Amino acid sequence: MGNAQSPSPDPLFDAASLAFSKQELEDLRSLFVSLAAQSGSNCKFISQPVFQAYFRVPGPLGARMFQLAARKRNDGILTFEDLVVTKATYEKGARDEIEEFIYQLCDVTGDGILGRSDIEAVLNSIHEALFSPESDDNGLSSQHQDILEVFINAAIFSEKVEGLAGESMSLADFRSWCSLLPSARKFLGSLLTPPDSGRPGYQVPCLQHPENVLSDMLLLRKEYAWHIGGALSQNEVEEWKLLYHSAVNGLSFSTFLGNISNGDGPTVLIIKDTEGYVYGGYASQPWERQSDFYGDMKSFLFQLYPKASIFRPTGANNNLQWCAVNFSSDSIPNGIGLGGRPNHFGLFLSANFDQGHTFSCTTFNSPCLSKASKIHPETIECWGVLAKGPQNGKPEVLKGTVLERFKEDRNMLKMVGLANSSD
Repeated sequence: MGNAQSPSPDPLFDAASLAFSKQELEDLRSLFVSLAAQSGSNCKFISQPVFQAYFRVPGPLGARMFQLAARKRNDGILTFEDLVVTKATYEKGARDEIEEFIYQLCDVTGDGILGRSDIEAVLNSIHEALFSPESDDNGLSSQHQDILEVFINAAIFSEKVEGLAGESMSLADFRSWCSLLPSARKFLGSLLTPPDSGRPGYQVPCLQHPENVLSDMLLLRKEYAWHIGGALSQNEVEEWKLLYHSAVNGLSFSTFLGNISNGDGPTVLIIKDTEGYVYGGYASQPWERQSDFYGDMKSFLFQLYPKASIFRPTGANNNLQWCAVNFSSDSIPNGIGLGGRPNHFGLFLSANFDQGHTFSCTTFNSPCLSKASKIHPETIECWGVLAKGPQNGKPEVLKGTVLERFKEDRNMLKMVGLANSSD
């Protein structure tokens, strides 16, 4: 009887600890001690302000993450045990556990109902973290608010809640929304990752364009680039270069092909049609004259306005990329396209560049991308993706311990009091 061990005061912590190696736990302990010291808690807990400042999660989203990490005690403190239990669930749990956690995370009011106002607050926090917008007295400027609407418009709120005027978002609705917005899903799944340059969901391509192309002429805004980049690897979202713009180069297929032939990498094609819809496709292979489909499973279609969505290959067929030039057969339509089948593409621009079409297709499980299937382009852009780092499509591996990676950003270390403890 005397040899019986007393039960652990925190069995959840004991179970969660098993998800980490000894080195990982030591790294977490070092991180906790440093942030707790910055919190002025005699190394007993991390405060919410230090937590949000270090992990760079502003606004209601950061506050909700702290609440969940503190296991909903609402006492304003985060213990080492809390940190381990939360990271074990949020980063190392089963897929369903992780999705359930992120679903609760987006319920920023904590009322058990994921409504439109919650999603708006989440997107505002993401926008603030990534783009630091200039705000007016009422919060985000109308211009920024308008662009957030395109991400909200991709959401479905199908769950009826008694006493609630509108519908809420079910877990199934939330999963569907995340599949259409992989950039948002990456961001929401990496909030406890060390805030370095390789943090998933935080990459925004640097957009390079000639001086004679003013920023307000561009279809591709930085928020749209972040959205499209969510379906790409890290080395493909560093720098994009404008290769063709119809307002500068004219609506010319030959000019388009001539301009984009200067690069041999992937391209992002964007179209605004006369109905005001904006959409396009990511072509993983160069646009080259072929008599049949070609390409690989990295290509995809997307919508940007009036709602943002990404449609990736389903594997149903290999009808990915199309580029036909100077063929005389009706079965080989001249122009460029993605998905579907000849004369019934997921997206197609005729060689005259004055018309095209978009149909629902099984290649990407995509709908008609515009108001109607027949389209008339108003503006066409094409951006070259300047891939950096590994060219084999494999993501770069983050090397070293957590604290070693922190050393890459000395200013950040000093901000949270880590510089001395990590040397």
